[in-house]
Amino acid sequence: MYNTNSNVLLICEGGNTMAITKDMIIREVLMARPDAAEILMAQGMGCVGCPGAQMESLEEAAAVHGMNLDDLLAALNK
Repeated sequence: MYNTNSNVLLICEGGNTMAITKDMIIREVLMARPDAAEILMAQGMGCVGCPGAQMESLEEAAAVHGMNLDDLLAALNK
């Protein structure tokens, strides 16, 4: 579902909606969005299945991998 005001992808979980944010754990993003692994790998994060994915936020992972966080969030929220 798209929020037409901000073009942010919204994910329905238990009747609630939310955008993918920098504070989300990679595991949460992978569970919420089926194509997230493909997007993350295309952006340069090749270890989406590593143990860090269970506890690192998108912001932390982007910093570790030298990725632009804004670009990553934009790709995940298309």
